[in-house]
Amino acid sequence: MRLGTSSPLQHETPEEWAKNQVSLGCGAVVFPVQSEEPEEKILAYKDAADKAGLMIAEVGIWRNALSPDPEERKRNTDYCVEQLRLADFVGARCCVNVAGAFGPIWDGPYRENFSDEGRKETVRMVREIIDRADVKNTYFTLEPMPWMIPTGPEDYVRLLDEVDRDRFAVHMDIINMTNSVERYFRAEELVDACAELLGDRIRSCHVKDVHLSDQLTTRLEECAPGRGEYPIRYYAEKMHAIDPEMPMILEHLQKDGEYYEYMAYLKEVLNGLYQTL
Repeated sequence: MRLGTSSPLQHETPEEWAKNQVSLGCGAVVFPVQSEEPEEKILAYKDAADKAGLMIAEVGIWRNALSPDPEERKRNTDYCVEQLRLADFVGARCCVNVAGAFGPIWDGPYRENFSDEGRKETVRMVREIIDRADVKNTYFTLEPMPWMIPTGPEDYVRLLDEVDRDRFAVHMDIINMTNSVERYFRAEELVDACAELLGDRIRSCHVKDVHLSDQLTTRLEECAPGRGEYPIRYYAEKMHAIDPEMPMILEHLQKDGEYYEYMAYLKEVLNGLYQTL
């Protein structure tokens, strides 16, 4: 598998960006340029990644294509299409977003997220983005979330069937799926279910950790690797067995120094699994 981070790290040029990623121990990257930026900049970063041997794992979206505001929904859907086309152009393994939310917070928890109408709108939205983008070299994926579909492997299988598009695949965030005490204490069972049910549809993975607080009521807190109790190596072994080139992307840290600190931890924990350049 190939380790990577969601951070571009501080840099001045595409070449420095790629060099910093390699020095960190990355074999995969999240593409740091957006579709509305100049083509020459896009090409410069793509060329830097290619020359450094860095796999472009993901192009991110992170906008709500299910916004209750019609104008915002249209803008965000158009952006999704362009980001997916960008992913296709640079040869990324996937383009990733969350399903979206039926409320003012773009990724917020709302009852409507789980309504029948909400599910139908999610399926319609994914189909529209894939059909309009008409990509050949990448996949559109939805990152699982605790409070919007898909919340787990069975739900993801159902969504794959409902969307029914060859270019719809899976983005894996096992910590986001850990949304109950049962899943927290039966972590290996959840990993096994994801590997068995989703298998080679998985295009990229996020890696972090989770801590169960002993304060009432249930509090599952995302944290940096090693600060929680998740069996990270077990998770990585199962994803590596699906694809030895599988990207595992460290995310949600605040400073460059934290990425260096926790990548060092991951390299120790995952010794023998990840590829070096």
